[in-house]
Amino acid sequence: MSKQIYLNLPVADLPKSIAFFKALGFADNPQFSSDAGACVVISDTIFVMLCTRDRFRDFTPKAICDTSVAVEMLINLHCDSREEVDRLVARALAAGGSSYDQPEDLGFMYSHSFVDPDGHGWGLFHMSAAPAQG
Repeated sequence: MSKQIYLNLPVADLPKSIAFFKALGFADNPQFSSDAGACVVISDTIFVMLCTRDRFRDFTPKAICDTSVAVEMLINLHCDSREEVDRLVARALAAGGSSYDQPEDLGFMYSHSFVDPDGHGWGLFHMSAAPAQG
């Protein structure tokens, strides 16, 4: 059976976050969306649930991380090519995201990253071969 992943992320401005991910080329699924959250379709098996902070609090008794001063997690997404990595980072920057690093080429793997408007870190990478065994 194929597993699906639903990442739940708190967002400060739901319409702004939806627009950001649409600018990256991802679709939304209105079947799982409401005024309190939106389902962003990354792939057939990966979905991001953008939740208003009030809705997110319904899922956990813990405080929501202040991403301006702390990292809650890093999300890594495999891309089909180096060009897709570069294209997604460029779209993220154009849509209001930021980046704190430069692309890294390790030969077998190419990576770059962006931070979405709510401070969630997204690492994008393309593996062209297995790393050398040493």
